[in-house]
Amino acid sequence: MAASPISTSVTELPESRVRVRAEVPPEEVEKRVEQAARALGRNLRVPGFRAGKAPAPVVIKRVGREAVLDEAVRDSIGAWYSAAIDDAAIVPVGEPELDMGELPGHGQPLTFSIEIGVRPQARLGEYKGLEVGKREPAASDEQVEAEIEQLRERAGRLETVQRAAAQGDFVVIDYQGSIDGEAFAGGEGRDQMVELGSGRLVPGFEEQLAGATAGEERTVKVAFPDDYGADELAGREAEFAVAVKEVKAKELPPVDDELAAEAGFDALDELRADIRERLAEAEERRIDAEFREAVLDSAVANATVDVPDALVEARSGELWEQMMHSLSHQGITKDVYLQISGRSEKEIVEEGKPDAERQLRREAVLAAIVAAESIEPSEEELLEALEQAAPSERTSAKKLLERMKSTGRIDAFKAELAQRKALDLLAASAKPITVEQARARDKLWTPGAASGERPSQLWTPGS
Repeated sequence: MAASPISTSVTELPESRVRVRAEVPPEEVEKRVEQAARALGRNLRVPGFRAGKAPAPVVIKRVGREAVLDEAVRDSIGAWYSAAIDDAAIVPVGEPELDMGELPGHGQPLTFSIEIGVRPQARLGEYKGLEVGKREPAASDEQVEAEIEQLRERAGRLETVQRAAAQGDFVVIDYQGSIDGEAFAGGEGRDQMVELGSGRLVPGFEEQLAGATAGEERTVKVAFPDDYGADELAGREAEFAVAVKEVKAKELPPVDDELAAEAGFDALDELRADIRERLAEAEERRIDAEFREAVLDSAVANATVDVPDALVEARSGELWEQMMHSLSHQGITKDVYLQISGRSEKEIVEEGKPDAERQLRREAVLAAIVAAESIEPSEEELLEALEQAAPSERTSAKKLLERMKSTGRIDAFKAELAQRKALDLLAASAKPITVEQARARDKLWTPGAASGERPSQLWTPGS
């Protein structure tokens, strides 16, 4: 990886904050000034040169060095900020306070400072050989039968019946909606199949079709919810003229060897055994994940980590922004999400604080274990970790690793993988005990209990 053009010095501040002073060398500043000049020159007409072809020095002389330098700084500050954070080897939390200072003269370095929250430091307690509750995997008969019922539902067939429609039945209807006697857009449908009790339609619509028979006509009155998707209908009352054309019931196949054969098994017992095995495997994966989390939380409980309130709020804000970034790819805007959730952004950030604090404490402890155990992922481990991501990037793990090195992303990836290895170490050294033993242990008397102090309540699976 190319050496960073930025040099930094770090001053620790109270409340888990730092000030990073960064210096951009003169040669890097001049390179960026020339790039900015060439970009500006593409839109300039300079006598003696073809349009957009004036050399950088000519553009600088014509526009003025200060204006070009200002443009260069605007274009480059994002990259310089990232380089400064990397060079300072800090893990930022929250929004930075950036102070650019004075723009430099020709041949002078550019300096700026960043004040920002950083991941808190942890003072480790006991973290190896921890006794932590772990559930035993089990697939109950009820879970197996529930899977078989889902299989029956998928294999069921809709058959026309000559009786009144009941909960769970399907009715085929034509309908025409109106508000104050006037039809409205989207209020008409033909041969629509509605499942009674599904809750997919406007509240009250399905309920008023219960007991209907084929050939019957009914008037269904509903009130659209205030938060209904179509603003012109929200909060308004409507009537639907409904003609019931058919009533259908789902006929489920019997639980027998024939059902098993449709699923690819010779006998029902084989199907049940396969379901039980798959459920147990899935449960074991969940239990392993629970156990790893519980071991980490036990190590966190034994450690000392000071997490200032401002840092918690900053991380909660980051989690909110990350969630919105993810939802934006699904076409959900911030305003839409806030309307659906019925909460304000401030309320969401406030509610996210416990998770944010837990996350910060866990990260601090894992980082401390990485340092204490001198954990450093090998080249082979980096390649192995990239094997799954490489196909989606349409490249090989080796080429993806080289790309990460050239773009300066390798250090962050190494740190993430090192924390995974630290968690692997914790889980491998931990001693599983039953959930009952863990609960009983946490209720035992400890020194200080008589004076009103309570022992720390460690999280255990199922608690």
